[in-house]
Amino acid sequence: MTWSDRLAPSLDDFAALGKAAFDALPDGFRQLVGDVVIRVDDFPDEEVLDALGIPDPFELTGLYQGVDLSQRSVLDFATQPSRVFLYRRPILDEWAERGDVSLGELITHVLVHEIGHHFGLSDDDIHRIEDEA
Repeated sequence: MTWSDRLAPSLDDFAALGKAAFDALPDGFRQLVGDVVIRVDDFPDEEVLDALGIPDPFELTGLYQGVDLSQRSVLDFATQPSRVFLYRRPILDEWAERGDVSLGELITHVLVHEIGHHFGLSDDDIHRIEDEA
């Protein structure tokens, strides 16, 4: 196989992979996600990295931003929709380093992880679920 004629997936390619990953999730799960916006960027911005205390932008592959379902009330008025960010360059870097998963599998993993935060799960909760699966 030759890779000399292949280009790295663009932001649009990643968005299509993210949509395919979301569409492949079970219907009931997708319905629970609701109106979360899925966005693809090359990297997190400096403000996000500073807020999380992350010095290297390659260390963050995804992010949930919003009020998780466990913290919402019917009396709350959302000013902005909840969002899941997929960061293309860090995901590509992890994919290349690992070499043991497809790009689609890794994007699905990051997406489901961030959706877990939308449901109010902590990183520890998500890792425990992954370990038990």
